[in-house]
Amino acid sequence: MSSDATKRALVDVAEQLFTAHGYTATSLDAIVAGAEVTKGALYHHFSGKQAIFEAAFERVESRATAGIAVATEGHDDPWEKAQAGLRAFLDAVQEPAYRRIVISDGPSVLGHERYREQEERSTYAILDEIVRSVLGTDAYDLDEQLLDTFTRIFFGAMSAAGGAVAVSDDPAAAAARVEAAIGFILAGLQQLLESGATWRS
Repeated sequence: MSSDATKRALVDVAEQLFTAHGYTATSLDAIVAGAEVTKGALYHHFSGKQAIFEAAFERVESRATAGIAVATEGHDDPWEKAQAGLRAFLDAVQEPAYRRIVISDGPSVLGHERYREQEERSTYAILDEIVRSVLGTDAYDLDEQLLDTFTRIFFGAMSAAGGAVAVSDDPAAAAARVEAAIGFILAGLQQLLESGATWRS
């Protein structure tokens, strides 16, 4: 097995075990046994359990971000693009790997600061793109600071909503409620902007 293949196998198995059992209950011995490699091979690629968890975390986040990006493609109307991105995000947070690795274990294993850094490199960046496609037009005349403020507000709301969906006993019903609530917010914002309302930052 090549070095790259070994690393992929380790992350594959780690993701499966972290999803099924959580960080605390997953051992390095179980990971190397599942990947059919030695512990020395694991330490060649990762400094320890937290490092391989972070690799699994990054993979799950990247998969979610890619799904949101695909969902928003092909929408000429920016408001429809925003709704499509919302639905894709809510689909992602219902996935078992996202629920366990990103939502449940991510903050405690990575620490708050590192967790936020990881999020801002992935879901925050694509949310910023969606916000700017909706609000960053000449018609609305919003300055850079206000656009950034909108992104941070929506990111905070989406993160909180995603966490609530992920830990819900009925994620599908929770996601439907979030989609309806944010749909109302977006519709109100669209109506307000199109009425000619202005902001001063």
